[in-house]
Amino acid sequence: MPLSDFLNARLLRLAAAGLIVLLPACAGDTLQTAQPSFYRSLAHQGAVLDADAAASMISGYRQNNGLGTVTLDPELMRLAEAQSRAMAARDKLDHSVAGSFKERMRGSGYDAAAAVENVSAGYHTLAEAFSGWRDSAPHRANMLHRSATRMGIAAVYSPTSKYKVFWTLIMAAPARSS
Repeated sequence: MPLSDFLNARLLRLAAAGLIVLLPACAGDTLQTAQPSFYRSLAHQGAVLDADAAASMISGYRQNNGLGTVTLDPELMRLAEAQSRAMAARDKLDHSVAGSFKERMRGSGYDAAAAVENVSAGYHTLAEAFSGWRDSAPHRANMLHRSATRMGIAAVYSPTSKYKVFWTLIMAAPARSS
């Protein structure tokens, strides 16, 4: 084999090897941008919770347990946001930082036949928050509340808190159909 053919063959192998090395890096970039929203960190300024993904995740969990789905409710979304903001403002994980859950529901005017609330802090992704609630008997019971048909969820970032993200999930059964 002439030296020029040998060098050309060698260069082609090196070029091919370089492409093979680069492909995983490109795939990694593609996978990163295509990451499902429930795995995205909310522990930064401007992060937005994908409430539709949350409703889908919780509805799927409920269906797997023989229950009906839940839909997002604008008023419950507002109440969940207010609770998460109150916890973040006080840097305190507590159902009662802005009044008891019962008082907050009554004060909102939301007419619920039944309502339950999960709060948490320190989970950076929806997947982590969901798993934490699922793995805790009282929180799981709330997500699997038999009569719940509506939900509101919020995650609020607090840069100075050790928790970074405060979560609230409210599940309810409206007293009357709307």
